[in-house]
Amino acid sequence: MASLDPKVASLVDRAAREDDSDEDALIASLEDDSELDAFREQRLQQLHTEFDRARRLKDNEHGRYTEIKDEKALLDITTSTKLCVVHFFKPDFNRCRIMDTHLESLAVSHYEARFIKINVENCPFLVTRLGVQVLPCVIAFIDGIGADRIIGFEGLGHTEQTFTTRDLEARLIRANVLARNKVSKEDERLRLQKSKAGQQEDEDEDWE
Repeated sequence: MASLDPKVASLVDRAAREDDSDEDALIASLEDDSELDAFREQRLQQLHTEFDRARRLKDNEHGRYTEIKDEKALLDITTSTKLCVVHFFKPDFNRCRIMDTHLESLAVSHYEARFIKINVENCPFLVTRLGVQVLPCVIAFIDGIGADRIIGFEGLGHTEQTFTTRDLEARLIRANVLARNKVSKEDERLRLQKSKAGQQEDEDEDWE
């Protein structure tokens, strides 16, 4: 993905998170930057382009984590959306609930991708076609083609209790589905609070 000037990226990311639609305020923030002069036109153009893109994406359900009930709708979304992260889950599986807390945190920060989930009982055709057997299963799509697949918590470096949202973020960045690191320590703290509130023991390996 094309890289943004770090100052521009931080401003646009903050604005997208906070639903701040005031581009003039963002431009004013750039003008406060003592290093602006050498890159003024480049930065202003990047800011305008990226801010407009973020606004359009958020108007199209980006920036939130939503459940899709119908597999045809899921197919439509994954084939019409440039970047998409899909969680195949069962609501009574604790490990799926843990994955949900991470994906919810990522969705708020990463407006560039669409984050969705679907109950495996609502998508039997896709479950068979994609060979989904172990839950949670997270598949990242680029232009409708699978770019990465996370089975359970495999490849995240820790157990389901200790891996962080930033571990998952880094994995999806490597797959070119997310643009750059955006999850903060505060995001992780809030996610842990939410996760602990709903914690309970459960076994959810093979579900078939």
